[in-house]
Amino acid sequence: AGMMDCKKALKETEGDFEKAIEFLRESGIAKASKKEGRQTAEGVIATYVHTGDKLASMVEINCETDFVGRNEQFRDLAHDIALHIAAASPVYLTRDEVPQADLDREVEVLRNQALAEGKPEQIVEKIVSGRMNKFYEETVLMDQPFIKDDSMTIEQLVTESIRTTGENIKVRRFARYELGESLD
Repeated sequence: AGMMDCKKALKETEGDFEKAIEFLRESGIAKASKKEGRQTAEGVIATYVHTGDKLASMVEINCETDFVGRNEQFRDLAHDIALHIAAASPVYLTRDEVPQADLDREVEVLRNQALAEGKPEQIVEKIVSGRMNKFYEETVLMDQPFIKDDSMTIEQLVTESIRTTGENIKVRRFARYELGESLD
């Protein structure tokens, strides 16, 4: 954050450094959310090929200007996400992309598991909800903990990049290839 932003944060929190840091983080997230609607027509396609050439991934990440698209920080973000895709094997980009049939099937399986474990009917829904969050964490790229820093998700990593670059950034699509893997 800039010096004036830090000064403002300290003033707002009456000199409390910890609260000032939290204030700056929250204001950065708010600024990033304001940028969400802006068009992203520039960017890069980044690839990662694992040693031995048996695993690769590709990701398209968009930004607003070619200036940011050529920026080393932006390109590092794209490479890190491509690396993450290769390592974490996401299936979907966002929760919205998960087909309803897959969700229904997963909920049914999780409900039956909870009941088979002898859990009381009244808490089965809470158990299923918690396990669905785990399902999203395992299969949805934007919900996955970042492999280089598991204290943040890919979505939080992108939001942080929006805050630092001052531009809207979108992960548009990705692909992951593994030698010998079936396509169905």
